Amino acid sequence: MNDAEIRQEKARNLWTSAARKMPPLAKATEVLGSPGVHGDQIGGLEEAQEEVLTYACAMTNPDVYEQWGTFPPSGLLLIGQAGAGKTLLAKALATRAETAFVHVRVPRLALEVIHHGGKVGELLESWTQTLSEMPPTTVYFHELEFMQAEEIGGQRNDLPFGPIMDFLGELTDRTVEPEHVLLAGSTSHPDTLRPAFVQPGRFERVVEVTPQVPDDIVAALQIHARAAEKRAGKTLFEAVDWRDVVSRFRDPTTGDWIHLMHSVLRRKARCETAEEPVALVSTQDLLAEVELYRRTRQRLPQRATAGTYL
Repeated sequence: MNDAEIRQEKARNLWTSAARKMPPLAKATEVLGSPGVHGDQIGGLEEAQEEVLTYACAMTNPDVYEQWGTFPPSGLLLIGQAGAGKTLLAKALATRAETAFVHVRVPRLALEVIHHGGKVGELLESWTQTLSEMPPTTVYFHELEFMQAEEIGGQRNDLPFGPIMDFLGELTDRTVEPEHVLLAGSTSHPDTLRPAFVQPGRFERVVEVTPQVPDDIVAALQIHARAAEKRAGKTLFEAVDWRDVVSRFRDPTTGDWIHLMHSVLRRKARCETAEEPVALVSTQDLLAEVELYRRTRQRLPQRATAGTYL
């Protein structure tokens, strides 16, 4: 194995060992030796990508900030609706900085902390010890506004907010301390995010993640269409008018649009299984799927979870 592969294996082994001892970590976190997400896999979001590249310098070129009489931010906070690309950008940060990637699902962690309340101190110590032994690492706190997270039902006013915030604040502070750790977080609900998270020394640099419609969404769809064709080893799409498709309906997020595209591909796969005539994906195929999406969305709650931009 080369040096990068050795670091990746060490990161996985250390985190797996810690998670085995602490159930909340096992259920609410995952580690990737390297996310392998590069800028050309992200549709648009140029300003947000620039912020990510700048912050990555704290790991790849640590002296450059000093040469300009400044210092890196303690952490980045990515804000934008679900499915906009926040997690993808966090993975791109880890890839650009050549670090491991620890993904913390904050709402799930909050629930696990409640269920294992008597072991919070032990969890914090295990977290600190494990991070100190990890190779260079990016830690990503996904959906910091845990009280409104759709994945745990949204609007969870029954949760003991104060103790959870104390725990998350301490966890954030301990994550910032090691020089070999980059800190990133995200929220789909910045309007209700607690000010404690964006205090100096925590997630002090706020980055807006808002895809430009239609350009960024078209770029993302084209990236994923090429990836699908690469997996299939053949042409799957006609000369689709992506701009026309996206311009017809502005509600879906980038993640929703990608799921819509894959829904069309799955429909084609089903037809082939049934030995029905199957043509390449056309603009009309995509527009028909958009109309189906429009009708079904009307039957769902307005705050239904958006697709994830993968």
